[in-house]
Amino acid sequence: MSKQSESNFSIGTRITQIGRNPAQQKGFVNSPVYRGSTVIFPTVSDIENNRAEFNYGTMGTPTIANLENAWSELAGAAGTVLSPSGLGAIALALLTTLKAGDHLLMPDSVYKPTRLFCAGLLAKMGIETEYYDPLIGAGIEALFRPNTTTLFLESPGSQSFEIQDVPAMTAQAKARGIATIIDNTWATPVFFRAHEHGCDLSVEAGTKYLGGHSDLLMGVVSANEAWWPALRKTYDLMAMLPGAEDCFLALRGMRTMYLRLKEAEKRGLEMAQWLQSRPEVLKVLHPAFPDCPGHELWKRDFTGSSGLFSIVLKPEYSKASVNHMLDNMAIFAMGYSWGGFESLIIPFNCAEYRTVTTWQPGGRALRLQIGLEDMDDLKADLAAGLERLKMFV
Repeated sequence: MSKQSESNFSIGTRITQIGRNPAQQKGFVNSPVYRGSTVIFPTVSDIENNRAEFNYGTMGTPTIANLENAWSELAGAAGTVLSPSGLGAIALALLTTLKAGDHLLMPDSVYKPTRLFCAGLLAKMGIETEYYDPLIGAGIEALFRPNTTTLFLESPGSQSFEIQDVPAMTAQAKARGIATIIDNTWATPVFFRAHEHGCDLSVEAGTKYLGGHSDLLMGVVSANEAWWPALRKTYDLMAMLPGAEDCFLALRGMRTMYLRLKEAEKRGLEMAQWLQSRPEVLKVLHPAFPDCPGHELWKRDFTGSSGLFSIVLKPEYSKASVNHMLDNMAIFAMGYSWGGFESLIIPFNCAEYRTVTTWQPGGRALRLQIGLEDMDDLKADLAAGLERLKMFV
């Protein structure tokens, strides 16, 4: 870690410094890519006593360590481990805090693949998952059982964007020795400091804003001092690490992540406000908007917003009309993930899988990722698409 990274510079400066050291890189600005499995020990004593910073490729490389150290500093964490995907990072975090017979609390607004992981692997392990209203706040205490060991949060909620009262909920959990995990992908540590708000482990899909170009898969899990040893032990037991090239790309993406997030925030807000004015739109689901569930909590706890939000169309538009709109977009593409340079749009329906809360938005819903294309072109593309809705009313 460089001397600059230990300073009190602002986040916009620090993010360009952390995770690299030109003095150790023969003067080159960026960390090189270390590929490898075998590490050579010079003596029998060294190999018998494991005297090496890295003793095998599954234990990491300097490239991986640079990214881990950089993210730890950015997140204010005691340590970080990496995974080949965001879902892999969620699995690492959950397997760190859970064991057979435990009770897990999961928000009803959580990322759908997380639900599938709970219903699949965790259920096979004898772990019971109970879903809760994401807006329950300090009332989560009523759901704690003697065998509750983990409280999972995701704020804002996937697709529906409810903001949770993270400090109140983590305080209730901490008072009972219950571990807390949050999926902080939407905000990243740039806009929400998960560990400072009481979370023991924070999960991010680095696939999104850390990568920033839709060309890598990456998961990141950071932990506070209390949970860092257990997280690292789980990681070492599984050897579930990403490739060197992906780590190099993630480090490169980090250098511009702050600027890209600020631009994403600006563009997201502009587009959300424009869509709110459209006659075809019933409402906009964006944490920065006063009518979004938990907006006051967002104002209190977050320092910004990213470029992902949802809209609900007015009820007169049918599935056929929405399909006609989306099938003929010129710029907005349909695809999963977000955080890249390209604009995306997908239809969704939370009612298909929610079990505790009722999803009744009042119309068909679309999730939008606002990319880096010209804003006038994007608005024109959406305007034409919204006009196509009326062909099938």
